[in-house]
Formats: sequence, structure tokens, C-alpha cells
Amino acid sequence: MSDLHLLHSPAAERNSAPILACLQPLLAPQGRALEIASGTGQHAAHFGAALPGWTWQPSDLHSTHFGSIAGWAAKAGAGNVLPPVLLDVMQTQWPADGASFTEEFDLIYCANMLHIAPWACCAGLVQGAARHLAPGGRLATYGPYLEDNVPTAAGNLAFDASLRAQDSAWGIRRLEDVAATAAAAGLALQQRHALPANNLLLVWARAEGSAP
Repeated sequence: MSDLHLLHSPAAERNSAPILACLQPLLAPQGRALEIASGTGQHAAHFGAALPGWTWQPSDLHSTHFGSIAGWAAKAGAGNVLPPVLLDVMQTQWPADGASFTEEFDLIYCANMLHIAPWACCAGLVQGAARHLAPGGRLATYGPYLEDNVPTAAGNLAFDASLRAQDSAWGIRRLEDVAATAAAAGLALQQRHALPANNLLLVWARAEGSAP
């Protein structure tokens, strides 16, 4: 695929390395990862190339992104990145087309989705993760969050206002609300990593006593 046909996110280009630096210490040499809302495909390509022992399954709600996702993986030489699949977190069947996933995932990764999706998608994400995570597996979510008792950066306040102006169902989510929704699905916050540009990488795992 020509580079002219690759979707490009400057933010994804900047944040791929810091996110990977946080994820790598958590990951075994081999494993299976599912990426939710792969978007341009830049993260899938970067992570797949850096984690050759992992199989990386990209997915997106929009099949129009599939060419870019596959194109970035090819450009990076990441043969362990599988063809993207259609996935809607609000559906109980993952992926949306064909048979449901039959193998569990050691990592489910979702970046920059919660603030540009209706709030119900948060429940869909964590419930789906609880269904498809392997024992000991983790859900990692990345993006901006509001936090109780933590001052919000001016840039994030302006970003939140612009999101809500575009769509009243969008907006930066409170970490505490996400944590409560995750807890209802049996997931607990395990790690919080502050990353550049006022974003967080949050790592979730099954709460003690929750059934796999």
C-alpha cells in the first residue's frame, strides 16, 4: 500500500514509545493481544514489531480503517499483526462478524476510545474484556481522564469542552467512574502510569476472587 493511503495520527506517532515502555515490563515473552479501536493502525504496527513473540489482533468499529491498519503493519514488517476484524464493544459477540474469539487474550489494549464514544461503551469494553481475558491477563486503557482530587490540566479542560460541543455523548471520563464500571465487571485498577500530554495508561486485572 502506498504511504498516501495510510491514515496518520501525529499523537499515535508520539505516544507509541512511552506506552510500550510501560507495557513491556508487564508482558511475558510470548502472548496474545487484542487491540480495541485500532484506528490508524500505528499502535498495532509499532507494538507488533517490538513484541515479536506476541500475536497482535487489531480491530475497529469501522472497516474503512482496515487498509491503513494492515498497511502500517506491513510497513513495519510486523508479520505477527493479524488482519483486522470488525468489533463493536457494545455487542456481546466479539468480533462482530463471523465466529466469536475461541482463544483468550493475555492483553486487551484500548487507546483513546472512551472519550469519543457514548458512556455505555465503557461498560461494553470492560464486560467484553472480562469475557475474553486469559487467567492473569490485563486490560490496558490509554487516554485523558479526570480524577477526583487531582487538578485537571487546562488543555484537558479545553479538550473536554470541545468534545462535548461536537457530541453531547462524548467527553473525558472520570477515572473513578471507569473504575466503578470496571469493578461491576470484576476488574480492578492495578497500575496507573502518568504519560506525556496529560494522558494516563491504566492497567486493569481481574479483582481477587473474580471468576475467569
